[in-house]
Amino acid sequence: QVQLVESGGGLVQPGGSLRLSCAASGSVYNIYNMQWYRQPPGKQREFVALIEWSGGRTNDADSVKGRFTIDRDTAKNTGYLQMNSLKPEDTAVYYCNAVIKEEHYSPRNYWGQGTQVTVSS
Repeated sequence: QVQLVESGGGLVQPGGSLRLSCAASGSVYNIYNMQWYRQPPGKQREFVALIEWSGGRTNDADSVKGRFTIDRDTAKNTGYLQMNSLKPEDTAVYYCNAVIKEEHYSPRNYWGQGTQVTVSS
């Protein structure tokens, strides 16, 4: 089985920074991509950023361009979301999502449990 575990959320003042981590563990055979989503209070979940695991190509939502950076450490099976210049509207539960293949199985979509990010003075 595969698990995604996020960490790094918390309370930060406007203009501050946080770095989220998403570690894949278990019987990980291959990771195809990793994405970050967020769900603000009372709103639907929305896409934040994506990274292709092998080539490192990235894609970001317009709302976070220039402020957030997605990255990964392939040796550690861990993805990161570096969030700078945080705004109150970035307040949300942040989820990582990854397409992962276990040996002898087809690739599947996995979600982490979510980590709360609150931007407030």
